Amino acid sequence: MKQQLISSGLAVADFIHRHPKRITAVIAGFMLCGGGGAFAVASLAPTAPTAPLRLVAESVEPQLGAQTDILDTHSFTLYRSESTRSNDTPEALLKRLGLADPAAAAFLRKNETTRQALFGRFTRLVTAEASDRQELLKLQTHWLDKNDDENFKRLVVEKAGDGFSVRVETAPLVANQRIASGTIRGTLFAATDEANLPDSVTKQLTEIFESNVDFHRGLRRGDRFSVVYETLEADGETMRAGKILSAEVVNRGRTHQAIWFKEQGATKGAYYTPDGQSLRKAYLLSPMEVSRITSGFGMRTHPVYGYSREHNGVDYAAPTGTPVRTIGDGVVTFAGVQNGYGNVIQIRHRNAKDSTLYAHLSRIDVKVGDNVMQGEKIGAVGSTGVSTGPHLHFEFRIDNTPQDPTEVLAEQREYVPVSPGGKAAFAKWSSGMKMQLTAAGEITRSSFE
Repeated sequence: MKQQLISSGLAVADFIHRHPKRITAVIAGFMLCGGGGAFAVASLAPTAPTAPLRLVAESVEPQLGAQTDILDTHSFTLYRSESTRSNDTPEALLKRLGLADPAAAAFLRKNETTRQALFGRFTRLVTAEASDRQELLKLQTHWLDKNDDENFKRLVVEKAGDGFSVRVETAPLVANQRIASGTIRGTLFAATDEANLPDSVTKQLTEIFESNVDFHRGLRRGDRFSVVYETLEADGETMRAGKILSAEVVNRGRTHQAIWFKEQGATKGAYYTPDGQSLRKAYLLSPMEVSRITSGFGMRTHPVYGYSREHNGVDYAAPTGTPVRTIGDGVVTFAGVQNGYGNVIQIRHRNAKDSTLYAHLSRIDVKVGDNVMQGEKIGAVGSTGVSTGPHLHFEFRIDNTPQDPTEVLAEQREYVPVSPGGKAAFAKWSSGMKMQLTAAGEITRSSFE
């Protein structure tokens, strides 16, 4: 008996294995039948009403008409920016801005102010506001009269009744900050171009570290730089780069850092190491960027008078108009004509015992009492006074006694640190600048890796 039950069970299992669909259909039919019976019983059961029923009829007025009227009267403003081109016409510019407005094109062509501001051999960013009918509502552009201006000009053309109005406004540039970094793989200038660093910032970078890094022959592949610099903006548009605020150069494994800082009461700032030591010596080696000495210090035969006499300075040959710069910070004590020296500038320097003299100038750009900073342009080379040709006569005096400038300036060891009163402010400013330098450096390393 037991053996028969086992044989029957195996037969059933085998049947289910060979006919699964049939078995599934049978089960489903059985369940549906059972469910249907249950439904029939449930649905036939009477349910007593809980509340009286009544018919309610109301008229409904559709509101689509009012909404359609609102949509018909609704308008919106479109914004778009484009750059001008040297061969632009008013129609071409407006077309690139997505506008079809003959009246606006005619106004831009006839108005002298807009013609000068928009159409010439320059490129300017133009921003336009337009209606949904592609008509001009407002147009703006910005520019600088000079590259080093602190203020910018803003042209505004606006819809005014059936025509247009135009005005030119002046506003100050707004300073913002940017960071950039790069790795040297060839030349410095190739690396700065790759990092989209403006040329003026690259020049500042080389000037800041020129006494520590040979940017022409001393750079090696893998050297790095990081820079935090100002951008000067007009309504959010970058007009030019400003000064470097902090910078770092890693050359041959050695790190050089500079932080710009302006002391309270000073007219200009300077660059310092993170611990507050100046990156520049008290004096530049020469009063001109490019110079050639034609007459040294000491006894010589005067080229005009023809006899030997003491030459209390050195002469630098240069064309008329070549800029002359002060070699150190100081105050102008004389600016005018002085006997055979012609046009002369004298400056008393920070330590009060040193002074410098610049003679035979064609132009004087400072006046007595002016505070001047190292490297500031104070005049131009000329041939005024007793002179055989354009050159600069330059003197360096200590306690009003003439010294040989080439020797004194070559031997100087003095650096100008942050003053004791400015150390707290410098420490706070330096901390923020170092954090930004670190962020810029991380960009370099992640890009390089």
